[in-house]
Amino acid sequence: MLPSLNGLRAFEAAARHMSFTLAAAELNVTQTAISHQIRRLEEQLGLKLFHRRNRALELTREAQDYLPSIRSAFEDLRKATERLRRSDRDGVLTVTTTASLAAKWLVGHVAAFQEAHPSIEVRLSTSAHLVDFRREDVDLGIRYGRGAWPGLRADWLLAEHLFPVCHPSLLAGPVPLREPADLANHTLLHTTVSREDWQLWLTAAGLPVEIARRRGLVFDQWFMSIQAAMEGLGVALGRTHLVEADIAAGRLAVPFEMVLPQDAGYYIVTPEGRPDSPQIALFRAWILSAARDSSAADQPSPL
Repeated sequence: MLPSLNGLRAFEAAARHMSFTLAAAELNVTQTAISHQIRRLEEQLGLKLFHRRNRALELTREAQDYLPSIRSAFEDLRKATERLRRSDRDGVLTVTTTASLAAKWLVGHVAAFQEAHPSIEVRLSTSAHLVDFRREDVDLGIRYGRGAWPGLRADWLLAEHLFPVCHPSLLAGPVPLREPADLANHTLLHTTVSREDWQLWLTAAGLPVEIARRRGLVFDQWFMSIQAAMEGLGVALGRTHLVEADIAAGRLAVPFEMVLPQDAGYYIVTPEGRPDSPQIALFRAWILSAARDSSAADQPSPL
């Protein structure tokens, strides 16, 4: 007779974390439940799986021999379930990214991709957190950072630079915006996720950071501060690929030559060790090519 599946799951998670507490958090149950499930499994098997030391666990010799087969079985179940789920949603590719990159850069490229590959339906999902591919129905993510995410394959996509942008009318308005020091006379537009960016840019430009601490307008998304700049409400900090289209269309102006390179960028992320489906491989190649084609816009052209 096969032992309890819940007991095997508890054993595998506890052995991987070497902690009943972390196993309970992963499986969304209590630590007591994990302890009961493993004790029941030990009774069914007729042997001990863990030596319970002071605030520590140690696998018995029998458990060390047993664990690789259990882990392999669960991996086979996961892959089989994934194949089953994907067969029901064949031709659908779910991509997650930030709302700002989706609105200001990715949407146009996705539209072109779908026109070239009408058999693949791309679904865009926006969120601020790094997707958990084990728990969420997502195929591929595009995230901003330094590319060091454990368990994920990260392919470099886009570099970014920070520089002020504004409505063209501010350049020669009643309070002209001709040089960086003129920012002291204008409303600065901030985003909550990067409140320090204005201070970094001002420091690089040799200006006092107090300019950034004056009262301004604050938004929770980059694209909202950019929209406010297009409406003439103040000066925003633009990221290259979030503002390049609006600059080219004349909706935004770049008042100064000073740009601040970022030590982070956008990456395509997928689970490490999981083979790509044909549609993931196709989309990755497409979007990487699109990023290369727009690399000439990495440095803004001041007006």
